[in-house]
Amino acid sequence: MHFLIRIGLVSAVIFCMAAGGLAPASSAEQGTPNTTGARVPILVELFTSEGCSSCPPADAFLQKLDRQPLAGAEIVVLSEHVDYWNHIGWKDPYSARQYSDRQRTYANRFDLGSPYTPQMVVDGDKEFVGSDPELAKKAFDWALTAQKITVRLSAISIDAGNTLHARIETGSVPSDAEVMVAIALSHAESQVLGGENGGRTLTHTAVVRTMVKAGMVRRGQSFAQDAQIRLEPGLTRDNLRLVAFVQQLHQGKVLGAAVRPVPAN
Repeated sequence: MHFLIRIGLVSAVIFCMAAGGLAPASSAEQGTPNTTGARVPILVELFTSEGCSSCPPADAFLQKLDRQPLAGAEIVVLSEHVDYWNHIGWKDPYSARQYSDRQRTYANRFDLGSPYTPQMVVDGDKEFVGSDPELAKKAFDWALTAQKITVRLSAISIDAGNTLHARIETGSVPSDAEVMVAIALSHAESQVLGGENGGRTLTHTAVVRTMVKAGMVRRGQSFAQDAQIRLEPGLTRDNLRLVAFVQQLHQGKVLGAAVRPVPAN
C-alpha cells in the first residue's frame, strides 16, 4: 500500500524552510514549551523503498530536513528501507527485513491496518505520509515542546578489524527504555533498472545499514557503555554517521537522540 504524494506541497514547505525555517506553534496550541535554550533533538524515521513510485518525494523531503531547516531543533534523520516492495521488479539494495519488522511494530502501536510507504515517524510518537508538509509541521511543533534527556556519543573509531567503537552516555530516563544505535550512509545513490521507478536515479540520506540495541536502562537510571559494532564490508568510512537514541519500552516514544559523523581514520 502506498500513497500518491502532492509534490507541489512538498515544494512549498521546502521553500518555506529555506526562506525562514518552520516556526513552532504557540505554547497555547502545544502546551509547555522546551525552555532549556538548547537545540531539541528530534528523531525522524522515514520508511521508504526504491520500488515505490510515491517514495522519491519523501526521500527528497528527508534530505531537506537533514540540512537543519527548523529553528531550535536538531533533526536526526534515518532512512529505513523496507523489503516488501522487492517483488515487483526491483530489489532495493538498501532494504532489509529488520526495517519492515520495525515499521510493523509502529503500525501496531499506531493502530494502523497495515504498514505503508512512504511513512515518516517523528520521535516514535507521530506518524504521517512521509512527504506531507502540513502533518510534518504539526509533528515538529509538538516535538519541540518535549523535554528530552541528553544523549552523548564520543570516542568514535574503527579498528583494523572493521569494528566501530563508540562511547554512549545518557541522562536519567523517566521510564524504562532501550538504547538503540544505528550506522547510516550519509549519502547513497542508485540507478534503478526496474519496478515502479525504473530508469530513474534516486538519492538518499542517512540510509541505515545497521541498527542494534546497545542495552537497556531502567527508570531513574542513566546509561554509560562502550559499544562495538561490526561494519559490513565495502562501506566508505567518510560517508558514515552514527546515531544513538533512547526509546521508551512498549510505548515507543523517543526520549533523546544524538548523531555524530564517523571519523574516516
